[in-house]
Amino acid sequence: MHTPTDRHKSRRGFLASALSTGLATAGGARGHASHLAADKAYIAITLDLEMSRHYPTWDQMHWDYEKGNLDAPTKRYAVEAARRVKAQGGVIHFFAVGQTMEQEDVGWLKDIVAQGHPVGNHSYDHVNIKAKRASDIQFRFQRAPWLIEGKSPAEVIAGNIRLAESALKERIGIAPAGFRTPGGFSDGLADRPDLQSLLMEMGYTWVSSKYPAHPIGTVGQPPDRQVLSAIVAAQAQAQPFVYPSGLIEVPMSPISDVGAFRNGRWPVGAFLEAIKSGVTWAIEERAVFCFLGHPSCLVVTDPAFRTIELMCDLVRAAGDRAAIADLGTIARRAKGTSRL
Repeated sequence: MHTPTDRHKSRRGFLASALSTGLATAGGARGHASHLAADKAYIAITLDLEMSRHYPTWDQMHWDYEKGNLDAPTKRYAVEAARRVKAQGGVIHFFAVGQTMEQEDVGWLKDIVAQGHPVGNHSYDHVNIKAKRASDIQFRFQRAPWLIEGKSPAEVIAGNIRLAESALKERIGIAPAGFRTPGGFSDGLADRPDLQSLLMEMGYTWVSSKYPAHPIGTVGQPPDRQVLSAIVAAQAQAQPFVYPSGLIEVPMSPISDVGAFRNGRWPVGAFLEAIKSGVTWAIEERAVFCFLGHPSCLVVTDPAFRTIELMCDLVRAAGDRAAIADLGTIARRAKGTSRL
């Protein structure tokens, strides 16, 4: 008969094995995950400040061309989410599209920064940083190719990241707190050492680019137990690590709001169950859970902030075993992880 301690050690052993497998897949070699020795789980609440197709109504597709043109409800949701998490003693790590800085009023974002919430770089036009063809960089450049005429995809992408930095400095008065790639990749940047080098040359020590593959079930139906279990299992592949280049990866944890609500058409109850399971797993394993949300989606699908409140409640109930943390803090802890 196994004691509770035995079962906990067994879970830790399973996690270590799963992480080794996941890291080997990402980088081609096994590495020890230093977070396993930590005595506290880190729960990150991250919100990408961008508009999302199909929201607030399903027929809306024009946001693909103006990702940074945030509407009033989206901004209000971001501000209120920041207030709620701050009241719980935590912070939200936001990622902003540089195009947003073109709007007349950015006072709401300055207020968020003044509260102590970090804001990272999400590129200027929400570009696909792995694009190798001009047509794959962003919808805006498909419609208006003259905007990038004469430039290679690599030049456009690097310039777009730098432009977002300039926008944040000019309008908000801050340097970006890290970089998150628009769109997540199941292998992160493991296949693109050139992009790792580019980001480090720009001064970034960490990136948030990996989003592990996972099922969503039958579209339009609540996920079954098998799907939810697979999403929890995928958390082991969403743990921070260090690339051979020295760049730190802080992955996004499945399932995102867009993945659940837009791609899966889930009801909010199913999404809350998945998030609760993922956060609970991280707390039990003293691991990391990085929630990926979008105010433009959540303002429609979860207007009562149930997801945000749930994560805060779970961390508070865990006491000393967990804390809400920004990605910079998580990256610093991950710095001791063996390079892949």
